Amino acid sequence: MEKRPVVFIDRDGTINKEAGYINHPDNFEVYPFVSHAVRLLNVNDILAVVVTNQAGIARGYYPIGTMHLLHEKMESILNENGAKIDALYYCPHHPSSKIKEYALDCNCRKPKTGMIDKALQELPIDEKNMYVVGDKLSDMEFGWNAGCKTIMVMTGYGKGELVKLKNYEKKPDFICENLLDAVLFVLEDLKK
Repeated sequence: MEKRPVVFIDRDGTINKEAGYINHPDNFEVYPFVSHAVRLLNVNDILAVVVTNQAGIARGYYPIGTMHLLHEKMESILNENGAKIDALYYCPHHPSSKIKEYALDCNCRKPKTGMIDKALQELPIDEKNMYVVGDKLSDMEFGWNAGCKTIMVMTGYGKGELVKLKNYEKKPDFICENLLDAVLFVLEDLKK
């Protein structure tokens, strides 16, 4: 199977409007530009992979089934607009969880690289062309830890996180308005 470039996309604040711990599909609102962005990845043979920390499960704010409903809604919106996610990875853990099965200091919680490690085992990824797009510094650290190029978006927590970035030695490879701009950067970057 031919290896393909990949864009690992954070969920909350990047794909959908940041709304804290989203505990119902009615509160899950996908940004209008996301389908176009993902469709561009699809038609250019670039893997679109969602990677999301979902500590709300570990904290008992909502059951895992609710998260699955949100993901079904997200995929349905994308599909209706001719776009599809190639894979989705999530971390339901948090070390301080009172729910025993989720009380883990796991390797899958960003900025640790477990979700990317799993994707590398399961998908035909070209390791020389990996990107992470997100709205938080933890997304950037996640990318740096896995050897990816990093793109920070100004949706979600992006603008606030940009202020904190001044104290960071390392910087994202690209800072842009939203996921669509990030994908356009990836397409240009892959031509180089």
